[in-house]
Formats: sequence, structure tokens, C-alpha cells
Amino acid sequence: MKSLVLLALWLCAFVVGAWAQCQCPYLKWATCDGTPCQCSVSVGNGEKQVLNCSTLVPKCFLMKAEMYRARKGLSTRTGGKPTEHAFVDNDGIYDPECEIDGRFKAKQCNNTNECWCVNSAGVRRTDKGDKDGISCSELVETHWIRLELKHKETQAKLDATQLKAALGAAMESRYNLSASYMNNSEYDPQARVVVVDVVKPVGNRNVDLSRMAYYMEKDVKVLPLFEGEKKFQPTVGGQQLDFENIVVYYVDEKPPTFTMKRLTGGIIAVIVVVVLAVVAGLLILFFARRRERARYEKTQPREMDEMQQSLS
Repeated sequence: MKSLVLLALWLCAFVVGAWAQCQCPYLKWATCDGTPCQCSVSVGNGEKQVLNCSTLVPKCFLMKAEMYRARKGLSTRTGGKPTEHAFVDNDGIYDPECEIDGRFKAKQCNNTNECWCVNSAGVRRTDKGDKDGISCSELVETHWIRLELKHKETQAKLDATQLKAALGAAMESRYNLSASYMNNSEYDPQARVVVVDVVKPVGNRNVDLSRMAYYMEKDVKVLPLFEGEKKFQPTVGGQQLDFENIVVYYVDEKPPTFTMKRLTGGIIAVIVVVVLAVVAGLLILFFARRRERARYEKTQPREMDEMQQSLS
């Protein structure tokens, strides 16, 4: 009898241990089961995306899962431009088309007839246009990401060298990205802003910088995507650091092709006002000179008559 009890306890422990191991640490929405363990996430009605939970989930899969959850009413809370061609994601989340390996397809339409081209981070890099009129011949790679992080107030001043080391350690332990890709780091203690440049060699297709950037954005702006929702709080000089804002700039291997259409209504309105003011000024100057000329032409014959009378 005692042996049966021990066997039952062992089986329970085995089942609990197997269940604990069959989880996806990199996505809290994932469901995992089976032997061997397999994890997936819902991205559509009856549509599940199988995941590799040994690393960060591709950004394209994450966005599809977020859009699906938003449609279903489920919770989705989960230093300047480095170059003149850097740009930020002003469009936000959309329902993307993904390749089988999780990369973005070059052309995105968000299930509409309006489409645009994206980079490898899924960020729009062209104007939007008609579905049949937009051609995206390639998925341009993002090789440089600049992170501008603003931290909350701390009790003691932070050492810039220690801060860089802490962020590098977080890159490796939390985001599975080697700290060697941290090309540069600058810290402004007055503004509480740290700028980190994450750069990979042009032509490198083995490292996806967008995964790290997207997970970090969720960590700072919303809630962590990780199972357990453990916060992003690097330790610097014995202090746990909390961040309150993040701005991400993307630099692609080829410059984006935005045109004047990308200007916001406010900027266009300012341009129109300036142009109208210039035109109005020119018209006023034209009529003023015309009036002076007419006055001169009227006074000239009168002066000639007076001169003739004086001579006679």
C-alpha cells in the first residue's frame, strides 16, 4: 500500500513538473501542451500560429496575435534621429501579413485596399496607395535601431558606465541579443534620458533587431509580453531602474521613400498660410506701386503746363 502511495505521489510530481516545463516564457498568451511540448497563439478565428518558445517571438506574429485579441475584446495590455533617414512608427499596430518564418511581407494592406511597403521591422517606409498601384519589390532590412529611454527619478545619481553595462546585460538576459550590438550609449542625467544605438552589419540577416525593440516597447509603454509579466528593471549601482517612456528610431539599409503626402494636416496648413501670406504681400506691393505710378502720371502733365506758362 505504501508503495502505491509513493508511486501516485511520484506520478503527480512528474505531471506537475512536465506541465511547468511546457510553457512559453516569451509570450504570456501562448497555449502549450503535448509531448513533446508545443506552443501556439491564436491569430485568427480557428487559426493558430505555432511558436518557437526558446527565443523571442517574431514581431509579425506578435502583432497578428494582438490584433486578433483586440478584435475579440481580449486584453492586449501586455536623442533624436541618428541619421536624416531615420524614422519612427507613426502608424501603430495593424494586422500584418507574415512569412512562414515570422518575417513581414514587404507589402502590407491591413485587410483593406490601401497598401504600403514596410521594412524588416514591419514599419511603413513608403506612402500609402491603392492596392494595385503599390509595388514592394523587396523587404528592406533595418540594420540600426536607436532607443531613447527616459527613466523615472532615482534616489541617487546614476553612473553612465554602469547604466550602459546594465542595459547590455538586459539585452542578453532578457532579449536574447548580444551586448556586442550596442554600438553607442549616451546619458543625459538632467533629462533622465539614455540613448542606445543597436547596430548590426549591413547585409546581416541572421539577427532580427525588431524583436528586441518591440519587446522593450511593450515593457516600457504597456505591460511585458513575457509569461509572468516580470518588469524590465535593470539594476544600476544597487538601484532598480524604472522607465516611463521610450522612442524607437529605425534606420534601414536603404532610405525610405516618403513624399509630401506624409506631411500632417497641421504642417500642410502652416505651409498654405505662409504661401497665402507671401502672395498677399506681393499683391499689396503690386497695387501700391501701381497707385504711385498712376499718381506720378497724373502730376507730370500738370507740372509741364506750369513750366510752359512760366516760360511764356
